[in-house]
Amino acid sequence: MDPARKESGSTPHRRTPEPSPRDLLRAAAEFLTLHHTEERLGDPARRIAAARAEIADTGTYRHTTRELVFGARVAWRNANRCIGRLYWHSLSVRDRRDVRDAGEVAEASADHLREATRDGRIRALITVFAPDTPERPGPRIWNEQLIRYAGYTRPDGGVTGDPRNAGLTAAAHRLGWPGGPGTPFDVLPLVIEDAGAAPRWFTLPEDAVLEVELTHPEYPWWHALGLRWHAVPAIANMCLEIGGVCYPAAPFNGWYMGTEIGARNLADTDRYDLLPFIADRLGLDTRTDRSLWKDRALVELNRSVLHSFDQAGVTVTDHHTESRRFLTHLGREERKGRPVGADWSWIVPPISGSATPVFHRTFEAVELTPAYVHHPEALERARGAVLS
Repeated sequence: MDPARKESGSTPHRRTPEPSPRDLLRAAAEFLTLHHTEERLGDPARRIAAARAEIADTGTYRHTTRELVFGARVAWRNANRCIGRLYWHSLSVRDRRDVRDAGEVAEASADHLREATRDGRIRALITVFAPDTPERPGPRIWNEQLIRYAGYTRPDGGVTGDPRNAGLTAAAHRLGWPGGPGTPFDVLPLVIEDAGAAPRWFTLPEDAVLEVELTHPEYPWWHALGLRWHAVPAIANMCLEIGGVCYPAAPFNGWYMGTEIGARNLADTDRYDLLPFIADRLGLDTRTDRSLWKDRALVELNRSVLHSFDQAGVTVTDHHTESRRFLTHLGREERKGRPVGADWSWIVPPISGSATPVFHRTFEAVELTPAYVHHPEALERARGAVLS
C-alpha cells in the first residue's frame, strides 16, 4: 500500500441522518425478532431488552458476531436487483468492526480480494468494517467496487478507460495519485476516508487483483485486441443496514455473470462502447440497425467473456443458468413463506431476455431489511463529486 495524504481541499463526508432512539429500537427489535425466529433461538425478549438498555446508554447497540453473519446474509437475500441469491446462505462474513483507520481498511480490503479470489475459485464474501455511531462515523470507501478501471479524460473530451470512473479518477489525481500507465485497463487505487481525516489513496497490490485476458473460441485475432476484465466484482460503496445500524464500509462479492461484463461493462455506450469496434472487426454491416450488427457483436463479446473465464479457471456463470437458479431460489423462499422482492429490469438479463424463464414472470420490488443500501452521498463519492 502506498498512501498519499492531502490535508486540504477535501469536503468531509455527509452522513445520513441518525435514527431517533425510538426508531433505532424499533428497527433493532424487528431484526432481533427475525433472527431469533429464523434461527430458532427462542424468545427474543431478553436480547431486545439488552439492546434497549445499550441504546439508552450509548445511543446505539452492538450486534453479536452471529447476528452480524445472519444480517449480512439476509441482506443479500433481500437484494431486489441480484439474480444470484440462491447462494445467500453460503456468504462468508469477515468481522472487522475493530477497523476504522483508512490504511487498515485498505489492507483488509486487499486481503478480502485475496480470500475471495482463491486462484479463480471465487468465494462469496463480505468484510464488515466499523459502523456509524453517535460519537464517530465509520470509514467510507469511495470506490464503487474494490477493483475498478481508471477513466482518463482526454483533451478532446473523450475518455481512455472506463468513462464511469472518470470522476473518481480525477479525484484520485487531486489527492496525489500519479496515475497508471494510461491504458484502458489501469486499476484505480482505493480512495478511503476515515473520521476526521481527509480521504487517502492506496494502491492495490498486484497479488490482490486477478484479471482475465479475453480471447475468443473461434477468432485468433481477438487476443490482440488487448481486452481484459477483473475476476471479482466486490461492491464497496453500499451501506449494510442491519437492525437500524449502518455499516458504511462493507465490501462484498459474489461472482460474475458473463453478461455483466460482456453486455454492460464492455458494451454500454457510456462505458467501453465496444460494439461498433467488434462489429467492424467481424466485417458486419453497420450502416443499418436492420442488419442486427449490434446483436451479433454482442453475442460474440459475451461468448468471449465466458470462454476466457473458463479457460482461465475463474468462476463465472451465464444468464441462462442463473435465470433458472433464481426461479429455484424463488420457489424455496415461497415454500418457507418468505416474500421475494425483485426488480424485473435488473433480474432479466441484458441479452436474450425472452429466452430466459425470468422474462416471463412478474416480480414485486418488496423493500425488506436487513439490506444493502445506496446512499446518495456514497454515489457522489464514487463519482468524485465531493472533490470537484
